[in-house]
Amino acid sequence: MFVITLTYTVPVEEIDVVAPEHIEWLENHKAAGTLLASGRRVPRTGGVILAPSSMGAEKLAELMTQEPYFRHGLVKYEIVEFAPGTTAPGFELLSGI
Repeated sequence: MFVITLTYTVPVEEIDVVAPEHIEWLENHKAAGTLLASGRRVPRTGGVILAPSSMGAEKLAELMTQEPYFRHGLVKYEIVEFAPGTTAPGFELLSGI
């Protein structure tokens, strides 16, 4: 799976202006299966997105250039590929993502 971390590069007030567009983008991609989960970092300095490894690094990098916060120059992001080797009981599904 891929873990994408977004870090705000502007005040959160500027983030809030683009938030509806960002949320719509996330929901569309979750519905399509290209993204798995997303949420805010705590404290609110950015966000985290999970994507399936089946997407491929190149395709994911291309997809992230379309992310609204990035397109508006409000965030920087990092993509990390993560291959869970072991999981806690009940989380075995993560090994196949």
